[in-house]
Amino acid sequence: MYTSFFGLNEKPFSITPDPRYLFMSERHGEALAHLVYGVTESGGFIQLTGEVGTGKTMLVRTLLLNRMPANADVAVVLNPQLSVREFLVSICEELGVAVPEERGSIKALIDTLNRHLLNAHADGRRTILVVDEAQNLAPEVLEEVRLLTNLETAKQKLLQIILIGQEELRDLLARNDLRQLAQRITGRYHLEPLSRDETADYIEHRLKVAGALGEVFDAGAKQEVFRHSQGVPRLVNVICDRALLGAYSGGNRRVNRRMIRRAAAEITGKSDAVRWLRWAVPILGVAAAVVIVAGFLTTLDERSNLIDDGVNPPAVSSAQQPAATLEAEMDPALDTIAVEPEVSLDEQLQLAEGLTDSESAFVALLDLWGLDYRGDERVCTQVATSGYECLFQRGSWSGLKQFDRPAVLTLIDNRGAAHNVVLTAITGETVELSIGGVAVTHPIDDVSDMWFGRYMLLWRPPNGSSVALGPGSSGTNVVWLRQSLAAIDPRYRTQAMDSDVFDSDLREQVRAFQRDHRLDVDGLAGHKTQIIMNTLLAPDNTPRLTIPRLAQE
Repeated sequence: MYTSFFGLNEKPFSITPDPRYLFMSERHGEALAHLVYGVTESGGFIQLTGEVGTGKTMLVRTLLLNRMPANADVAVVLNPQLSVREFLVSICEELGVAVPEERGSIKALIDTLNRHLLNAHADGRRTILVVDEAQNLAPEVLEEVRLLTNLETAKQKLLQIILIGQEELRDLLARNDLRQLAQRITGRYHLEPLSRDETADYIEHRLKVAGALGEVFDAGAKQEVFRHSQGVPRLVNVICDRALLGAYSGGNRRVNRRMIRRAAAEITGKSDAVRWLRWAVPILGVAAAVVIVAGFLTTLDERSNLIDDGVNPPAVSSAQQPAATLEAEMDPALDTIAVEPEVSLDEQLQLAEGLTDSESAFVALLDLWGLDYRGDERVCTQVATSGYECLFQRGSWSGLKQFDRPAVLTLIDNRGAAHNVVLTAITGETVELSIGGVAVTHPIDDVSDMWFGRYMLLWRPPNGSSVALGPGSSGTNVVWLRQSLAAIDPRYRTQAMDSDVFDSDLREQVRAFQRDHRLDVDGLAGHKTQIIMNTLLAPDNTPRLTIPRLAQE
């Protein structure tokens, strides 16, 4: 629609992964080098992880189309939510190997694969298995993947495996029961989002590939794109595409900051206007502690004093107590200064920058669950020892309300800096946040202006095993699924309540549950379905978003 208006040959910001548009940032160059190393060397695993939309699929397509050795046979598994048998069958089908008549026998499938790999090796060919979205692999499938690397000659492995996945894959492979697989990973790379400068270069790169001869986005527009996208290429594409359409509709041949804000607002469904609230912020003298009243320090020097002195200020809401009352209750020997009349969430985050790192957020989140944070290892590894697991997600308020449990949110301030805070409650149109351990409240729309859907929460999988359940699954988790559905609502009760096999009757009850709770109705009890069931069955001491923390204290 707008291509000819801007002198373009095609739409430059399509989200379809076209290798012609690959932007070789420093990070993407290093990631591609790891993949090329994986397909040119023999044996072991190569692991590539990255946030949703950072360009992993684009790199894989570039590898398959342009960098694959001529003597390579490649099997690509795009949907790894499979059983062990289904996974092996998929590999056979990808490699053009005739599936044995005993396709239900895992041993027969492995023997068939082994014969094929030996024959390929004798013919001078290499076999490569690429698994996309590998964070969805069940632990038993991952164990089978590890066993596949045992297929070898006296000198080299017969199968090279490349695992591509979101950042949860790193935590999955850090599990103690998967340590043998982790030890076989010969190359790891985590793909980070683009920097501010790289985002601007990325926009120009895609425009030039599409045929642009002049500047289409001004400097302010590019900075605004980074603020709203946090450097995630997929979000950059969506925002820029919408901004070009808006500029075309208005007859403007240059995209500016205002157009980007409008495009981002249209995508998220939220206004870009920032509302201001009044905060009472009494601050104690430099020689002592600081009392925070629903906000933070008004100067960076005072904030550093708070950190240096190690003070742990109490959480107080300005709506609960007027500033005059608070001042009267303070130690009269301490000095106070004038109250700042208006402080926005953006200013709070910027002033508390040293207290909004991921470690501070993890401390606050684990405290809500009654867990202690240890900084000597990854948080998801720590909580696993207590029977919990991390869920990293990009979603919406409705999804968080449905999960009904505290979550670490990543907020982006007006400078484009990221801040990690803990969402502790949702009450009507307001939310409670823990920022650096301090409880504050804000209208939900104010937080929406700075949140682009990224969050992390904790949940306790049944029997300590986070496995997606579907037809063909068996074991104690299937029994848990049957009994939990019946406990939630007798309508979901199955006939064979003690059966540990996932049959058609159970699938229909899972579908009914999903339909009633506005989930994807696929009959598979994945993580989302299990977490919502877990929430509905949670005991009273489980932290909930529907119970404001300030109301409990």
